[in-house]
Amino acid sequence: MVNKPVMELRWDPTLGEWVLVSNIRRFRPWQPSNYCPFCPGNPETGYGWRALILENRYPMLMENPPEPSNHWFYRTGKSVGRCYVVVETPEHNIDDISDLSIDQIEYVLNMIIDKVREESGRAYAHYFLWFRNKGREIGVSLTHPHSQIYVLPFTPSRIERELNNAKEYFNNYGRCLFCDILSAELKDSVRLIYSNDYWVSFMPFYSHWPFEIHIYPRRHVQLITEITKDEVKDLAEILKVSLCGLKHIFNKSMPYVLVLHQAPLKGDYPYYHLHIEIYGILREEDKIKYAAGMETGGGNFTYDSVPEENAQRIRDSVTRNCTHKGQ
Repeated sequence: MVNKPVMELRWDPTLGEWVLVSNIRRFRPWQPSNYCPFCPGNPETGYGWRALILENRYPMLMENPPEPSNHWFYRTGKSVGRCYVVVETPEHNIDDISDLSIDQIEYVLNMIIDKVREESGRAYAHYFLWFRNKGREIGVSLTHPHSQIYVLPFTPSRIERELNNAKEYFNNYGRCLFCDILSAELKDSVRLIYSNDYWVSFMPFYSHWPFEIHIYPRRHVQLITEITKDEVKDLAEILKVSLCGLKHIFNKSMPYVLVLHQAPLKGDYPYYHLHIEIYGILREEDKIKYAAGMETGGGNFTYDSVPEENAQRIRDSVTRNCTHKGQ
């Protein structure tokens, strides 16, 4: 039985990827009904703010972590990094970020962009992962609207796969893989969800999750710090519209995971293309898509519908419910 704090990276030699281990996480509050640490007036929050970025009190990584254990066979590493919580609004009873104004979403995005710049100079900061978990079905421990940031000492394995495939594609064809995906989706048009001057949202031809949305910038950029003020504003709009459509497909709000995919902070990756991926997990109102035997054990997803049909359902939802998307 381990009674002391343990925080370390453990290398999986069979898959070639790191596992983050932290028994500190088991002490975090789980969906408390009598208080909210993210509401205004609490010790960490205070008053007079529009949004906050706070240190996570129950992190997977920290700037000065304990020394990792030594094992006679397995490889371990130091869990050096940072974990933050992005409190997106002072209002507690907001169901989703799509219920916020475009101006407020833009404000939050600019805070995250500033944090990328701040963290990029740290020696251990190899990757900046911004993600948002929505819904109890996902395992959200606190319901106040928030997202999270992990500043990692390594590049996540999913991003590594994208980088490797994008580099191979570029070497073979001399073009960006993601730019060609965007061109294909624009040409087909049947999986498009919404677009504006600078961004396009669509359900990929190869969707894994029932209601999966990808948001691509029209311009080829690698890091979110490279986008302009106008692109930030349009990103806020397309996030609002896309998530609004996702939310209203069913009578119950859609649980989802949203993740920013960008290039690593260290190195040069001209063949990579920043984008956002959103995974809506309901197949139908009362049916969750689980990552079960084939997905978890085999590593390949099954899709129980047709992406083109589900893309139409999101577009219909946008038309019905998101007419005030510009506000």
